Amino acid sequence: MQLVIISGRSGSGKSIALQALEDLGYYAIDNLPAMLLGSLVDQLRDQGDRAHLAVSIDARNLPGALERLPSMLEELRQRKINFQVIYLTTDARILLERYSATRRRHPLTRDSEMTLEEAINKEEETLHDIRDLADLLIDTSRLSVHDLRRRITDQVAHQRRDKLTLTLESFGYKRGVPLDADLVFDVRCLPNPYWDPTLRQFTGRDANIVAFLSGYPIVDAMSNDIQAWLERWLPAYQDSQRSYMTIAIGCTGGQHRSVYMVEQLAERLVHSMGEIQLRHRELGLQYTLSEQPAAPPAATQTGEQPATS
Repeated sequence: MQLVIISGRSGSGKSIALQALEDLGYYAIDNLPAMLLGSLVDQLRDQGDRAHLAVSIDARNLPGALERLPSMLEELRQRKINFQVIYLTTDARILLERYSATRRRHPLTRDSEMTLEEAINKEEETLHDIRDLADLLIDTSRLSVHDLRRRITDQVAHQRRDKLTLTLESFGYKRGVPLDADLVFDVRCLPNPYWDPTLRQFTGRDANIVAFLSGYPIVDAMSNDIQAWLERWLPAYQDSQRSYMTIAIGCTGGQHRSVYMVEQLAERLVHSMGEIQLRHRELGLQYTLSEQPAAPPAATQTGEQPATS
């Protein structure tokens, strides 16, 4: 059977993720009491590979239930149950804005005198253990509803347990490091096309920026070093039962150097990985690069509607 456990901060898009899996044929249950997880799995296990179950377990659980969840998951692992834990998070400032805009009550404020900010911080503390157990962490701070559904479809529903899903993401430090990055490389030491007024409007995917950066030996040297490091250590991550890895590469604005580096590394690594997910956060682009694509990968521009639960 296939089991997906969705958790995360209230307002980060858990309901949307659950609905996306339901649309893909999963039997979906929202706000499942954690102590019922084992018995529910037992009921569906007899169906074998045909059983697809997605459940949401979060801070709305009964007192003490979440503390027992790690041991429950270890028991499922010992029983050879195929499951993934997906954790959705969002920057606290954005959560404050979302709750203020929708005027919804945070679940932890309903039976207490906590302020909204206190509830958001308390929830993150409560879910700390689940976050540490997550196979995949998704930062929905800048994802639209459609972007989140696409991520769930591409990365979760199609995930093979014997294969590492690699995502390369470019970003700009001036907007912060991605919350879901497993490893971060800083390329701000490389020559910056931004200071050439004739190049400023272009991105690292454009030929003139490629020509500019490829003309510097230091750029190629850094690309070679990052490639060598990833090729050396990604198999070790996969052997340690990691299903997902997000490698974030940042420059100042996230438009030139980091974009170029992600594109170059993807072209080099796709032959050994077979398929790589690419995201250019500041450009609003995401797509999949395959070793033998039927057609050149089309970039999908992200929207502006935020993902909420």
